[in-house]
Amino acid sequence: MIPRQQAWIGLGSNLADPLAQLRRALDELDHLPETRLLAASSIYRSPPMGPKDQPDYFNAVARLETGLAPQALLAELQDIERAHDRVRERRWGPRTLDLDILLYGGLIIDEPDLQVPHPGLHERAFVLYPLRELAPSLEIPGRGTVRILCEQVVADGLVAVE
Repeated sequence: MIPRQQAWIGLGSNLADPLAQLRRALDELDHLPETRLLAASSIYRSPPMGPKDQPDYFNAVARLETGLAPQALLAELQDIERAHDRVRERRWGPRTLDLDILLYGGLIIDEPDLQVPHPGLHERAFVLYPLRELAPSLEIPGRGTVRILCEQVVADGLVAVE
């Protein structure tokens, strides 16, 4: 048993009723073993980061308290994605659900299937703005606080929807 940690999870969807996908995923996060949902941001809509031939994305951030180790948490998140019929066809392509570990305690992890902090976290308004709602003073290792990082990214097209 590892000590309980705070984990920050990025959620995204742009297929099959994205708002419902995110709401259901938040509920599923709260029911993971040894884990509870502490908070969730508003949901934001934004233009796709990758190929433009896809619908807008809906994104949110969740704050968890978990006793799961990082790799075990990743496996649980991937199980949730599969339950939402996630298909990985192309990088940054459309998806029913995407769940990313953004931060896990104060750990820095660099493994082939898991990088924490998430590599694009500091550049993505659709992650930083929801994160700022929950923890503006949160320190992103090697990058600065969420508040400062939000000042450095363009929130072009990012809109809170609920």
